[in-house]
Amino acid sequence: MKFEDTGLKAEIVKGVKKLGFEQTTPIQEKVIEAMLEHRSDLIGLAQTGTGKTAAYGLPLIHLIDQKSEEVQGLILTPTRELCIQVAEDLFKFAKYSKAVEVVAVYGGASIENQIRALKKNVQLVVGTPGRLKDLIKRKKLNIKSIQTIVLDEADEMLSMGFKDDLNAILATTPKNRQTLLFSATMPREIAEIADTYMHDPIEIAIGKRNVGAANVKHHYYMVNASDRYLALKRIADINPDIYGIVFCRTRKETKDVAEKLISDGYNADALHGDLSQAQRDHVMNRFRIKNLQMLVATDVAARGLDVTDLTHIINYNLPDESETYIHRSGRTGRAGKTGVCITIIHSREQNRIKQIEKKIGKEFEQKPVPLGNEICEKQLFSLIDRMQKVSVDDAQIEPFLPVIFKKLEWLSREDLIKHFVSLEFNRFLAYYRNAPDLNVLTKQKKKKSKKKGKDSYKEDFSRFFINAGSQDGLEPAYLIGLINENTKKRDIDIGKIEIMKKFSFFEVDSDYSDNVIKGFKNAEYDGRKVVVELAQDKRETEFHKRKPLTSGNKKKSPKKTKKKAKKGSKLNK
Repeated sequence: MKFEDTGLKAEIVKGVKKLGFEQTTPIQEKVIEAMLEHRSDLIGLAQTGTGKTAAYGLPLIHLIDQKSEEVQGLILTPTRELCIQVAEDLFKFAKYSKAVEVVAVYGGASIENQIRALKKNVQLVVGTPGRLKDLIKRKKLNIKSIQTIVLDEADEMLSMGFKDDLNAILATTPKNRQTLLFSATMPREIAEIADTYMHDPIEIAIGKRNVGAANVKHHYYMVNASDRYLALKRIADINPDIYGIVFCRTRKETKDVAEKLISDGYNADALHGDLSQAQRDHVMNRFRIKNLQMLVATDVAARGLDVTDLTHIINYNLPDESETYIHRSGRTGRAGKTGVCITIIHSREQNRIKQIEKKIGKEFEQKPVPLGNEICEKQLFSLIDRMQKVSVDDAQIEPFLPVIFKKLEWLSREDLIKHFVSLEFNRFLAYYRNAPDLNVLTKQKKKKSKKKGKDSYKEDFSRFFINAGSQDGLEPAYLIGLINENTKKRDIDIGKIEIMKKFSFFEVDSDYSDNVIKGFKNAEYDGRKVVVELAQDKRETEFHKRKPLTSGNKKKSPKKTKKKAKKGSKLNK
């Protein structure tokens, strides 16, 4: 529906069009109609980012008696940031409605300045529950003439502990007021407020109750708890253009994760309760203008941060409540865009995933944690794409080109490309060389392996020898990474792994024996060539135990060589 067909005043429609909006969103169409035609109480169930501020804000401005100097509309928001944002939106909507005045009141700012602002002819007040309650108690905010009260993100206000403040404010407003309640979820406490303070409310639901946004995909990665941070880095690296929020449980965890990311060279920062308001505003502004790619935050700290084009939400830990997960995931996939909500879990949390799936009515997709070679390939092609798309200002760089051409004339075209790629890319190549596989077996795979029996490797697995061991820094996780990287396969069942001092043995599904042999033909580990062979029988195993394969340029002392030769000669008798 076009805004001019909604029944809103011409000056309001003009203000909306000036902002670039022509058509109403589904919730705007329904709420505007309910407020203008029915004047009844209303419960709006919708995710943030659906246009609900305009949904209630535009008809609020329309209904204002511009001749009156009384406060006629009160909007409650959970955070300072959302309060300011809503007030700014209402101010823009009312640009051509000259007699409508809007004031924002919130904690963390001078209450004296806010009291002075309220003494002017103000019709609409936007505020946080604590500051509103304080102003009402001081008799600096008169709400006896309130016609409409809006509870924006009511579930967030309750989860932040504002229940008593809400009750106190609602109890002092006129009984004949119109009450509008907007919430992404409908927990029991919201229903109680509706029952106590609302009269036969119309319910408008955009989507189903307590479900995630339709255009958000839900993925999870399963790792050992100790590998959670390493998995986070790989998720960030496989998504070079990531712009998202990483949610942590506690302030301490938020600080730790952010500090590690910054130290490791990621474009990230933290948002938590220990920041001053000035520091918080600085971080949030940097994130809004995309000077930061990743914001690490607690749920409380991120409330009120409204960004429409987030690509990813990452749950560093699963939240305790399913409703919290819904709120987090609803921060991406807004305004018709798609988004991804990622959760990093350990094996004992699979049942929690099932519970959330039932709650949101969507299935999660388990994704394998990317391997080093996959990340390097993705980053390399991202670099090439950026290079192709970069704008070239010939006039600016022309004076420098002769010297540049002279310096680089000794390089062939192929060598120039190699140098360019290496300059930007060596960090990734070095970091992910021989990187371990972080994935852990799912319950289904463990069950499947268990059914094969204790000695199943004798029939279904092939045993391999590799000339690298503990003295080379080889560990089971690194060995699994080597197998996956060199075979270019993730679904190979890996059996028993034995790490010796100078060499090791490992078992893989016999169906993939040829893949292992071919994959390791020219493989390297830690800068030296490795040899992988079938450990065909006990005699060959014993031989390798006595005489390890030489590697690289490492020299054996004459004494050791003589001793090993002697053992070898005994074996050959």
